Amino acid sequence: MEKPFLRLVAEDIQQRFGKDISDIAIVFNNKRPITYLKKHLVDVFGQAIWSPQFFTIQEFLSRSTEDVQASALTQFFYLFELHNALLIKEGREPELLEEFYPIAEIILSDFGQLDYDLVPVDQIYMELHDTTAIDLAFQHFTPEQQEFIRQFWQSFSMKGHTAVQQRFLSLWKKLPVLYKELKEKLKSEKQTNHPTIYRELAEGKAQHQQFHKDFKQILFVGFNALNRAEAKLFKQWQDEGLALFYFDADAHYLDDKMQEAGLFIRRNLEQTGLINALGDVPNIIGNRNTEVHLYQSLGKNSEAKLLHDVLEKQLTEEQYAQESAAVLLADESLLVPLLQSLPQMDINITTGYPLIQSPIYGLFDLWMETQQLISHQKKEKIPYQLLETFISHPLSKVSPQQKQSIQRESAEKQLFEIQVVEIDVSSSALPKFFNPLNHPSELIPTMVHLIDELLMTIASNGRIRQIESNLLIETKKVLNQLHLGFAHLGPLSISFQIGLIRKAIASINSAIEGDQLKGLQIMGLLESRCLNFDHVYILGANEGILPKTSSGATFLPNNLRKAYGLPVLENQDALSAYLFYRHFQFSHDIHVFYNGIVDESSTGEESRFIKQMEFETQLQFIKHTQQQPLLFPTQPEELIIQKKDEIWEQLYQTYIVKRKALSASAFTTYLQSPLQFFLKYVADIKEPPSISQEFEMNKLGTVIHECMEKLLTPLLDVQDFTPTQELKAALERVDQQVLQEIGINYLTDFKTLDELNSLQRIMHKIATEYIKMYLQYDIDQYESIRIVELENDEDYFLDFPIEIQGKQETIKLYGIIDRVDEVIDRNGVRKLRIVDYKTGSDQVLFTNLDKVFAANTDNKALLQTLFYAYVYEQKSGLKGLEPHLYVARRMREDGTLFRNKSGSMTFDDFFLEDQKQVFVGFLREQLEELFNPEVPFKHNPDAVVYPSDPYTLFYRYSTEEKASEEA
Repeated sequence: MEKPFLRLVAEDIQQRFGKDISDIAIVFNNKRPITYLKKHLVDVFGQAIWSPQFFTIQEFLSRSTEDVQASALTQFFYLFELHNALLIKEGREPELLEEFYPIAEIILSDFGQLDYDLVPVDQIYMELHDTTAIDLAFQHFTPEQQEFIRQFWQSFSMKGHTAVQQRFLSLWKKLPVLYKELKEKLKSEKQTNHPTIYRELAEGKAQHQQFHKDFKQILFVGFNALNRAEAKLFKQWQDEGLALFYFDADAHYLDDKMQEAGLFIRRNLEQTGLINALGDVPNIIGNRNTEVHLYQSLGKNSEAKLLHDVLEKQLTEEQYAQESAAVLLADESLLVPLLQSLPQMDINITTGYPLIQSPIYGLFDLWMETQQLISHQKKEKIPYQLLETFISHPLSKVSPQQKQSIQRESAEKQLFEIQVVEIDVSSSALPKFFNPLNHPSELIPTMVHLIDELLMTIASNGRIRQIESNLLIETKKVLNQLHLGFAHLGPLSISFQIGLIRKAIASINSAIEGDQLKGLQIMGLLESRCLNFDHVYILGANEGILPKTSSGATFLPNNLRKAYGLPVLENQDALSAYLFYRHFQFSHDIHVFYNGIVDESSTGEESRFIKQMEFETQLQFIKHTQQQPLLFPTQPEELIIQKKDEIWEQLYQTYIVKRKALSASAFTTYLQSPLQFFLKYVADIKEPPSISQEFEMNKLGTVIHECMEKLLTPLLDVQDFTPTQELKAALERVDQQVLQEIGINYLTDFKTLDELNSLQRIMHKIATEYIKMYLQYDIDQYESIRIVELENDEDYFLDFPIEIQGKQETIKLYGIIDRVDEVIDRNGVRKLRIVDYKTGSDQVLFTNLDKVFAANTDNKALLQTLFYAYVYEQKSGLKGLEPHLYVARRMREDGTLFRNKSGSMTFDDFFLEDQKQVFVGFLREQLEELFNPEVPFKHNPDAVVYPSDPYTLFYRYSTEEKASEEA
């Protein structure tokens, strides 16, 4: 097996310097390789020695100055103040802080790039008017460079600029001034940044220009793409005999001028003139014929799940102890699904867990959204969803008792808006979460206080969870920097501050540190520079991601960048190619994963680098295509509850021994879905309390039933018939009665309509219209009426005989009668009726009685009304009740007496009584089936399942199976 790159470096250091390495500086692009090189040095020397000094390139060059590093936020605030000062000087309105933030990020990035590549700032930001001006100003450019600039400015004819172009050109004109003033501001504050350090060193202006001579030798290890400042300094130090360079490369892509992976190292060796301390590079890739496993997944997150299966098969604990393994994320957004899919193993992650994908960000975002409402907009109520999100958040630590109390009260009152002053989350780790701010200046200090409370909560759990605590501490640092910057800007609104806070904290992430030399290492491709692993797993190797098809935001157009030798997208492609190719120089076990689904974020194709290697090398790419999903994939096994043991005992004890009453709704539930009957009435699985932003028909029905009962109660004690014209008095009381009943249902005493929220107002409007329609129907259709029974007057229970396992038993039936009355119609015909009120989509029409008296009945309302009529007739002794259904939506067109679609009335005296007996037989048959141990509880696949059904997850299989068959 080939030796790892850092092992070769360690061996060369021993041969070149012996044990005398304590005054040598070893410089990397990042910190990650330092630990690995130290281990190789220990293995190579085999004894205790004085260690060389290790640096990242930024740390090493920073030794040239005593100024402190200015944070990105500090530089932003400086730039903001300087920019607005220039605008005011021009007599223009200053920019808003929040609007300027994204612009400032681009400006600072461009300034940094210009410094790294030693570009003359005045020159590149020159305002160019026409081709003549270009030729005069850039006579020293090559014709190709002049053409790049000309092409760009052709689209910027000075005649007829748009407002956006004018603003852009005005900003461009100010950028050289801003650049100089920013440098002066940093200098006056004894601050600096990395680009400034690079430029000052390369131009001979650093405070300690000769700092590199503090070391006997400087070793630059694993560098690839050098900016102009680095190239100039490295060549200069090499000429002074102080610098050595170790390039990690392979002849396969280095010697081939067409290979983009070797672009930068060829440039370093051939144009800059740097010398590789390891001599000529071998052609490892070109001589390898090992297998490379290529996996096509069905979706982005599926890559992580595929990796889980591969890792479980590939790596044992013994292999972990002897060999190294790494997951390299070409697409770093796969980190979270990766962490959720990994098998149990030791891991070390330095990619950085993003705050924006953590529960902590969700809590901060919720707090800022709440403050936007209660402190900025001065709202006295907030949506219930905000409170529900808080009490359900794992970091809020609201006690189960208080959480249940809040949910129960809010569900009972259907409070989808909550009074802020009434919110009590005293058991929470953040008890003052919903306290409004007294002043906008309190926003950041209060948010910092929330962070301190969260840190204390995490610590009190017995251990500080690394990721969460790191994210909180980093967020606190950013907020403190923002607070310092805000202090110089005068009063700022809450909304304004929140907008900037969201932008500032969005990029925060936290490393998950483990043992860098053991376990599975997880990192981005860029972090894998210099490192070699026995087993490599590359995720996100899609075209468009590896390499990326877009570069970072910049105000410097591509043609200008090319003219001045600044990095362009092609440079990014070359870097990505190098980072990918170099792993084939050492690793003997490589697995590459890509998303094979074409969507808005994926091309569905593997990276072109993979195709290049298949074509150019002898590597054997073994493709593993995840099996295509069936059009109707295998569903989980259907949920069937057998009536055995505890299940049978519970059913029998509940209804036969303890004689729990069976209602009409329970009976029709069984007809619709025996499984739902079991869940709801036997297992006693209750629907969870919930707050609905949508209209609730069950609440509407309750209000209407209660109002009708109270409006008709005065007629209950009247023995004689009452003219229906007297019901007009009840019509006048409807509005106030409905208001009172809504208050009772929501546990609130409403005095006026103004106190109702929007959905309650809708409910009031619909309920009053329905009730008035019911009353008006009676007035129009009948001469007089006598109320025999009302809903709350008496509950009716009836012992009903059934046979269970050959033995006669009785089950108690329970009927709630909305209304029993006797009416005289306009023709003088007297009728005894049982009336049921419905607010939904029920109807009096039915196809035929065979379909009504069936397991999946096509008219549940008719069955329930017959159920009520049967129970009432048996208990009261009255006979001949006609079943009527008051459905407000259709009663004027269809009437209230059940009938078939032919329009002919079928409930004449003989037919009605005959069908009542048919119903009794059907009722007994279904109840005996319910108590038949051989018939299990299972869902009826023909039943209509509504989205609002809370039990739908239990019988989804049957519904999907039915849909598959129909399709």
